[in-house]
Amino acid sequence: MNTLILDRHGWLKPAAGVLRAPSPNHDDRPVPDDIVLLVMHNISLPPGIFGGPEVAGLFTNTLDYDSHPWLDRLRPLRVSAHFFVRRDGGIVQFVSTRKRAWHAGVSSFEGRERCNDFSIGIEMEGTDNLPYTDQQYQALRALVPALRAQHPLKAVRGHEHIAPGRKTDPGPAFDWRRFGRETGWPARQLPPV
Repeated sequence: MNTLILDRHGWLKPAAGVLRAPSPNHDDRPVPDDIVLLVMHNISLPPGIFGGPEVAGLFTNTLDYDSHPWLDRLRPLRVSAHFFVRRDGGIVQFVSTRKRAWHAGVSSFEGRERCNDFSIGIEMEGTDNLPYTDQQYQALRALVPALRAQHPLKAVRGHEHIAPGRKTDPGPAFDWRRFGRETGWPARQLPPV
């Protein structure tokens, strides 16, 4: 994937492999320029099934809950993330990075509650225990520097780190060292491995 650029409104500029699917599930940040944390997640809907429209449907409130029995439990949810990185490396952006996406839920980082207020969320198409693809790490290599060029991100954590006991993603299959190498993220800002 080529270099990506985030515009001043918090949207990726059009590029090959990048789609925009605006989600209604966002609101204003309490402090607009306080964007210091990157949160990594994983998602697959239904669990362990890849490549379908369900994740985008969940984040845009258009999910066909009747298409699979497991999906019915998601009916009350109104959630989103800023980005979704598919298994093939494609990137879907749902929310401007200038807005607060609803991805972290009850969470805490360095004594600060409500991580949605000051974070950007990236969902990786995957599961806790299935290795992520080379294409996904290559997509992060393009995406993360674009985010860091526009926002004062000082740390990256998994959902499991900011909501321990409640969340387990991106899980042991996510290679934090590779993430650091691919994206140029300083090792001191990565979670302890």
